[in-house]
Amino acid sequence: MNTISNYFKLNELNTNIRTEILAGFTTFISMSYILFVNPNVLGAAGMNQGAVFTATALSAAFGTLMMGLYAKYPIATAPALGINAFFSYSVVIGMGVNWQTALAAVFVASLIFILITIFKLREVIIDAIPSDLKFAISSGIGLFIAFLGLHQGGLIVANKSTVVGLGSFTTPTTWLTIIGLIVTSILMVKRVPGAIFIGMAVTAIAGLITGLIPMPHHVISGAPSLKPTFGVGVEYFSHINTIQLWVVVLTFLLVTFFDTAGTLVGLAQQAGFMKDNKMPRVGKALMSDSSAMLVGSILGTSPVGAYVESSAGIAVGGRSGLTSVVTAICFILGMFFSPLLPVVTNQVTAPALIIVGVLMAQSMKRVHWEKLEIAIPAFLIVIGMPLTYSISDGMALGLIMYPLTMIAAKRGKEVHPIMYALFFIFIVFIAILNVK
Repeated sequence: MNTISNYFKLNELNTNIRTEILAGFTTFISMSYILFVNPNVLGAAGMNQGAVFTATALSAAFGTLMMGLYAKYPIATAPALGINAFFSYSVVIGMGVNWQTALAAVFVASLIFILITIFKLREVIIDAIPSDLKFAISSGIGLFIAFLGLHQGGLIVANKSTVVGLGSFTTPTTWLTIIGLIVTSILMVKRVPGAIFIGMAVTAIAGLITGLIPMPHHVISGAPSLKPTFGVGVEYFSHINTIQLWVVVLTFLLVTFFDTAGTLVGLAQQAGFMKDNKMPRVGKALMSDSSAMLVGSILGTSPVGAYVESSAGIAVGGRSGLTSVVTAICFILGMFFSPLLPVVTNQVTAPALIIVGVLMAQSMKRVHWEKLEIAIPAFLIVIGMPLTYSISDGMALGLIMYPLTMIAAKRGKEVHPIMYALFFIFIVFIAILNVK
């Protein structure tokens, strides 16, 4: 135990093994849905869902283990939502590219990703973002995951007249979210250790008792074979030979780059890791997620990146890489206990996401709102992330506006040269996303 404590510096981080294990399990519970969502999304592209299930679990476990043992951060990785939909519905179905070639595009993007990480380009960019905008990114992610929780839990729904509206309280499963939110909120206010995890457990038990969550018929099952997808991306490498496919590669690269950058900054702010506006060991964290993207492309899944749901584990008290190691082990075990995972429904995780959103939104108080040249781009980031349903799109809105407002305030010389470069990069980024 002392060896583990010393390696992860638990005493220095004011945490302990019990808290880290609870945090790791909480993070896994919060993001375990990806094991089922990703195969469904990529299955629409014609990929074997069983193979994608295993590839999802293994790539998530690999990246998270790297993040824990190498970077020593309580941050988990997995195939990213949104970009997997782009893979299936835009590239494969929309452009008519077969899934094998699309997977090769992910493989090429991951190789470029590793190169720019080795040359510390990603690290330089993250360090160049002003502290005010980093606080805005953290807060924006908080609003984004809270909105995600409210929507998944049924409290906020689509509405043709008003875009979104209040969900129906006649829907039984919505009451699971309400019960979980009330229980978790009370426990958080009373500062009960593990409040978020306890809240999820209570919600799941309530769902099982009322029959709103079906009892699992089996406990253990074998992991599906990787054979249908393993190595296909490498095999089709030579098929990346048109401008259209290079645009696909660039899109995979840019979306994953900025999604991960925003997520890492936001989580580091939440956990209190930032020092002098810099994230310690950021190079190792970036190498961990880019390596996971490469491994994922070989195993057979869409781009892998850092997950905002890691904030649930951080909120429980996770502060070291041990949290990530526990989460990684859970992903590996999850392959064999897949019949139990459907118990963790959207309504079970929704209250956790909402509460974590509250905690992350507190970073807004550290933004200099009295200075409009800062407030306008910061606000666009904060409001842009939930309303565009994308971390990278929200960042784009704010980082495009930032140089313009600073120049207008006659503070253009204070803007880092890289921020001017990002101004043009994000304009190109948005243009690429709008290519039909």
